[in-house]
Amino acid sequence: MPQTLFISDLHLSAKRPELVAAFHDFVRGPARGATALYVLGDLFDLWLGDDQLRDPLAAGVANAFAELARSGTPVYLQRGNRDFLLGERFAKASGATLLADEVVHDLHGTPTLIMHGDQLCTDDVGYQRFRAFWQDPMHRRRFLALPFFVRRGIGATLSAGSRRAIDNKPEIIMDVNTDAVASALRERGVTRLIHGHTHRPAWHAHDVDGRACERQVLADWYRKASYLEVSETGMAARG
Repeated sequence: MPQTLFISDLHLSAKRPELVAAFHDFVRGPARGATALYVLGDLFDLWLGDDQLRDPLAAGVANAFAELARSGTPVYLQRGNRDFLLGERFAKASGATLLADEVVHDLHGTPTLIMHGDQLCTDDVGYQRFRAFWQDPMHRRRFLALPFFVRRGIGATLSAGSRRAIDNKPEIIMDVNTDAVASALRERGVTRLIHGHTHRPAWHAHDVDGRACERQVLADWYRKASYLEVSETGMAARG
């Protein structure tokens, strides 16, 4: 049976070599022969611009995707909050299609809203301000114009600040807002949503204006590899 696969929040870095190896095993194994592979953001723990392709880890990831694409499995990439600077150069090197932050694709007969999911965490006002700042193309251009070593230093500072902020925030505001979920499903006119970001894998039922809707949250890869299979019969988490 044809299956479409989804992964998210791998946070690949040299600090987690076992998960980098698990990624390559996944691309060579379960992903081979899939109808398509969707990567819904935070593929890397930190992405500072497409010149990061000079890094062997990043180049290896791009080459793995390119080989998968050449084998006949289309690869789709979305940006996350850790790799929002992923660009067309990385996508081209990966043989992949870079998607907008929110898209609706037909998955085996079911129109499905696909996103990283951070835009749904509307209760986290501080993060949404940060997100809005970096969504501005001017701010992105200015940052990418800096030398790579400067960007690396800024990125390390931002990451450390993000970790401190998370430690001081109530858990509930870092999850999605149910009204934001309902609004997204309503605006797109669909009954299924797949996203990552929250690291809280689960299937959720929603009632939106009397319509039965479903939301699947993808698992992160901090402890082990995992993925979601989508087919005509429904969805199944693996790993």
